[in-house]
Amino acid sequence: MSNTAFIFPGQGSQYAGMGKELAANFKIASEVFAEADDSLGFALSRLCHEGPEEDLKLTANTQPAILTSSIAALRVVQAETGLTPSYLAGHSLGEYSALVASGAVSLADAVRTVRARGTFMQEAVPVGVGAMAAILGVEPEVLDELCAEAAQGEIVSSANFNSSGQIVIAGHVGAVNRAIELAKARGFRKAMLLPVSAPFHCALMKPAAERLAEALERIEITPLTRPVVTNVEALANTDHVRVRELLVAQVCAPVRWAQSVEEMIRLGVDTFIELGPGKVLSGLVKRINKSAATFNVEDSAGLKGLPSA
Repeated sequence: MSNTAFIFPGQGSQYAGMGKELAANFKIASEVFAEADDSLGFALSRLCHEGPEEDLKLTANTQPAILTSSIAALRVVQAETGLTPSYLAGHSLGEYSALVASGAVSLADAVRTVRARGTFMQEAVPVGVGAMAAILGVEPEVLDELCAEAAQGEIVSSANFNSSGQIVIAGHVGAVNRAIELAKARGFRKAMLLPVSAPFHCALMKPAAERLAEALERIEITPLTRPVVTNVEALANTDHVRVRELLVAQVCAPVRWAQSVEEMIRLGVDTFIELGPGKVLSGLVKRINKSAATFNVEDSAGLKGLPSA
């Protein structure tokens, strides 16, 4: 059997209708949505399956919605194929899905925590104060210099290292816009603002990190059954005692996704299965390593062609 990693998407993958087909066709998936509904005290399942989009885009709703849809896909894959991963990883919010998959955090605790996380992140920076932008075709060292020049007393820094030449920056809106103009002036092939509600994974998120630390103290974290490759370190973590500190650090630290994928490949992973809405991570994996086999499961059609257990 191939050496497989299960990977879980973060924000930006949401859409009305996610998880609906799985819940309609697999009892185990509908049970995941029912558990999330009970845990949150409102019909998250209806929001996932029917929208409206404007409510689904609110980060306090987006985060538990994507997590629940991802775990529904996970449970279906486990039940239908018997596949077990060698490693787990998730992009930003997706790290919580990975921790649920590892058995370290319960689904109920995870959906409540990420709903709070979304609220904390949104409230940390007033709407219109922060921004994020994607810069393509730039190396990390060059982008660091560009951000330093653009800052002018404000905050702007790398937020997501998604793949070679695709880096997202975050910070004060003025500094981010200055960085975009500098990137364009220096001939980088694309630099554009992203449609996000807050500047995630930068120092402006410190108030959110402090509040999240308190929320994480209230949940139980148990030993991991599989290693989780973390965003902060891009290394496999097997120590459940470190989970809280890594999740708190993740709020302000950049997501080292490219490095995480490279580390899993170094550890022998040759197959990546993306569980949850969208195909963003599968596409990034292919950019990072063209020889890696990638699959994504967001509905029953995605089960076809999966490697056998």
